Amino acid sequence: MTAISTAAPVIPGRMEQFSTRIGFFIAGFGIAAWAPLVPYAKARVGLNDGTLGLLLLCLGVGSIIAMPLAGALAARFGCRSVLIVSSVLICLCLPLLASVSSLSLLVATLFVFGASMGALDCTVNIQAIIVERASGKTMMSGFHGLFSLGGIIGAGGVSGLLSAGASPLIAMWVVVAFMVIALLRASPHFLTYGSESDGPAFAVPHGVVLFIGLLCFTVFLTEGAMLDWSAVFLSSLRNVDPSYAGLGYAVFALTMTLGRFFGDAIVRRVGANRVIILGGLCAALGLALSTLIPTWEAALLGYALVGAGCSNIIPVLYSAVGRQKVMPENVAVPAITTLGYAGILAGPALIGFIAHASSLSLAFLIVAVLLLGVSLSGRILKV
Repeated sequence: MTAISTAAPVIPGRMEQFSTRIGFFIAGFGIAAWAPLVPYAKARVGLNDGTLGLLLLCLGVGSIIAMPLAGALAARFGCRSVLIVSSVLICLCLPLLASVSSLSLLVATLFVFGASMGALDCTVNIQAIIVERASGKTMMSGFHGLFSLGGIIGAGGVSGLLSAGASPLIAMWVVVAFMVIALLRASPHFLTYGSESDGPAFAVPHGVVLFIGLLCFTVFLTEGAMLDWSAVFLSSLRNVDPSYAGLGYAVFALTMTLGRFFGDAIVRRVGANRVIILGGLCAALGLALSTLIPTWEAALLGYALVGAGCSNIIPVLYSAVGRQKVMPENVAVPAITTLGYAGILAGPALIGFIAHASSLSLAFLIVAVLLLGVSLSGRILKV
């Protein structure tokens, strides 16, 4: 499939770099704004824990279905069109997620929301690869840092509004207003083209793309473990009060964000391969520390190390996809992003299965071993 172009492609410059950062911020901000709404949606529709788990799966399924489509659409119509449409759909979905009381409508809205998030995430990474390549500099960690920052501000801002007495619907309208302002500022400088390709719209990842995708799966699996299981670990195995158990993920997210903001300089100084090697070792050490030393202080320190270690592995892998020649970008980027999302979706479930069969500590140690494998891959992957 070839890209449709009505004008000569603009060579990405400073404004395109700025718009890419805003695109990542919108993606992180949008998905994080939904997280504080989950308990309200559960109560409003009257769901139990099992039904809620199935409901949340709709978001992930929507994302995975949309990602390959997003790569094909970006190649055909340009990144700008896909980024604007997906962002507008997110803005339409958020107030519905805060207000609908029909289970069927909530399922449909979550599916569209997940598909829009998947398309936005995939396309902004395609634009980031093009912009980084044109700049001749390492920029991917900084781009992903804006996603992490958006996540912190989105979750924290909505939680703050709700705790101040705002209704979920009012909180979402505030979020939508903020997103619209950001989109209006960035959209004129989104790329009007995508990755050029004469290849198929869809393809099974193979070669180095499959290898990179499996590494993304492992790192995203780790992120999913921190998101869904760190609080359970602290409250059930370290006797932390449930109201403070969320500190585990907060520490992880903070060090990941800081790591990404300093990541471009780190990659330039030590090299991409060492970032993977040392990052994997740091994350594996953090999980081992949090699991083997039976104090909550050690657990928090371990989660901080996991966040710091994982922070720049994914950006380095996306940069590597932009340099490989095995598959066209508009196919390769959705492929590794889909595998990454599969890690987020499947990881917490696999950890729960292992924890049920044995213990949560063993599950975390298995993830640590997988991270050692990521570290070893840094010796053989050409990035």
